[in-house]
Amino acid sequence: MIGEFFSRLKLVATDHELRRKVLFIFFILAVFRALAAIPVPGVDASRLAAFFADSQLLSIFNLFSGGGLSAFSLVALGVGPYITASIILQLATMMFPRLKEMYHEEGQSGRRRFAQYARVATVPIAALQAVGIIKLLESQQVLPALSGSALAITVVAMVAGSVFLMWLGELISEFGIGNGVSIIIFAGIVAGLPQAVTQLQLAYDPSQLPSYLVFGALAIATVLGVVAVTEAERPIPVAHARQVIGGRSAGPTYVPIRLNQAGVMPIIFALSIMLVPRLLASAFAASSHGWLVTISDWSRALTENQWLYGVFYFLLVVAFTFFYTAVTFEPDTMAKNLQRSGAFVPGVRPGEATAEHIGKIVARTTAVGAVFLGLVAILPLVASGATGVQQVYLGGTGLLIVVNVVTDAIKRLDGQITMRQY
Repeated sequence: MIGEFFSRLKLVATDHELRRKVLFIFFILAVFRALAAIPVPGVDASRLAAFFADSQLLSIFNLFSGGGLSAFSLVALGVGPYITASIILQLATMMFPRLKEMYHEEGQSGRRRFAQYARVATVPIAALQAVGIIKLLESQQVLPALSGSALAITVVAMVAGSVFLMWLGELISEFGIGNGVSIIIFAGIVAGLPQAVTQLQLAYDPSQLPSYLVFGALAIATVLGVVAVTEAERPIPVAHARQVIGGRSAGPTYVPIRLNQAGVMPIIFALSIMLVPRLLASAFAASSHGWLVTISDWSRALTENQWLYGVFYFLLVVAFTFFYTAVTFEPDTMAKNLQRSGAFVPGVRPGEATAEHIGKIVARTTAVGAVFLGLVAILPLVASGATGVQQVYLGGTGLLIVVNVVTDAIKRLDGQITMRQY
């Protein structure tokens, strides 16, 4: 096994095309990290660090900005607006048949147009998020009060940084290996690990050693659980009518249904929704209208009560997991494709009965995946409450991203190596 690993690593180093792809990824990530180190002028770094240390929600949201939000850099918004725009458009396919036809039935050209719509929608979403975050930081005296041209320039710079980061991610997808957007988020998480380890060392208290051991055991169990659920599949047996290979009838094949088909998308969308109460609490706190102040108080109560926030966050992740799976996976389309190819599920009539059978299986697997994603999302809150360790940097969400990116990159790289060996 070790010899095979080093032989494949040697092939990556000696193959010109693979070496070019890997080096291109490192070059793009270097550009990204350079931009993440350029802060927006006027930021009080000490107040900003203290503000993020006290906010579990913003710390998690910072993961999806690749670490740029905690420094309030030019790429503070990260690829979050692009991901949010993509999810909103995918959810819109449930209401607009034209979008649904474009996404599911027009093939590669339809997907390209759908992606173009997501790019356009990224701009207003990024602008709204930029204004909200600026006002939130102003209310905490992290930023000086901005207005007029200063506010416009800051918003334009943040939007431009998010769009540029989206373009870098697409370059990685086209000329590198793996999903570019996921790799950028992965790079931001990994880049923050040394600082997180240093903070944990500085805050180390020998009297809390049992809590640290519990936290370590919980982290190991989380890694194992994330790997297991990420790779888990529910196979649906499929038989092919009149299929003969080498003079013999072909045996049954399987259609794999992933336990977690939605990936981290429901968590990202739920985070975007959960950020709204915090923004409302900051925006309406000083209002002269009583009902706006009431909304601000309710919003602050939701964000400051960790248990209430955790329950609401968990329910949002579960709901969005079902919605996202319903949008991206259609049992009717799979049943039609099986029928057209002369395949069928043994014991189930083709057509509508097959679609209903597949739908029931997907509903059961999605329920398990949704509960798992919800538990992963609130894991930092549970870990902090159970151990008393507040320096929880890489929670379940970060681990899920890291495992997804690493496994996907390994599979794609293995496919490239296998193709070259043949």
